[in-house]
Amino acid sequence: MATKQVDIPGIGTVTIYKRRGNRSLRLSVSSRGEIRVSMPYWLTYSAGEQFAISRADWIAAHRTPAPGALQHGQRIGKAHHLSFQTSAQATRVTARLKQSQIEITYPVHISPADQSVQQAAHGGAIRALRKEAGQLLPYRLRQIAERDEFTYKSISIKQLKSRWGSCTSNQDITLNLYLMQLPWHLIDYVIMHELTHTKVMDHGPAFWQELERHTPGAKRLRKEIGGYHPVLDTLPSSVA
Repeated sequence: MATKQVDIPGIGTVTIYKRRGNRSLRLSVSSRGEIRVSMPYWLTYSAGEQFAISRADWIAAHRTPAPGALQHGQRIGKAHHLSFQTSAQATRVTARLKQSQIEITYPVHISPADQSVQQAAHGGAIRALRKEAGQLLPYRLRQIAERDEFTYKSISIKQLKSRWGSCTSNQDITLNLYLMQLPWHLIDYVIMHELTHTKVMDHGPAFWQELERHTPGAKRLRKEIGGYHPVLDTLPSSVA
């Protein structure tokens, strides 16, 4: 089997397969958005390329983003949205923060589903979340601590994969930048959870009693936050 990849403006990368047993041209789009043309061995590659071009509308209709793929207009954090745009002058994929937009610019011959575009979008989204978290979470932590008379030593913002926050025995609090994807009442729950650890380190009855005193319905909120995960591409884009 012989193969060749071609970049077609407006369509993206197309892989053309020559198979000896084929008697006709066939077009398919994989679940990952990969475009494939299977054709008889005796046809030229240009015939396969023209076949893909003639089916551009069909490709667009069937090339759905892979599960979890970041998409144009998707909300990131509290103030940012993703913006995917092609450029005839672009020779590589770039991502930059511009006010409330995360602009992903890429060459015309690839699609938003392409791995390089998705990686750039993910990186841009993380930068946006880190910026928002750095601006909002320290202020909110200080506000709640002063209101409920808690003290802590320091705060740091990190990209955590398995927890929303932590508190050491020295009262150093770490908050996950992915918190910016949660509703505010759950952000406040996480903050109060970590502040409570400045007084009670374990999760025994004394901890929950103290947390409930400052956050009524804490166990209900714990159950609610269980429906979210600290991973960017699995969170609903409509979280507010």
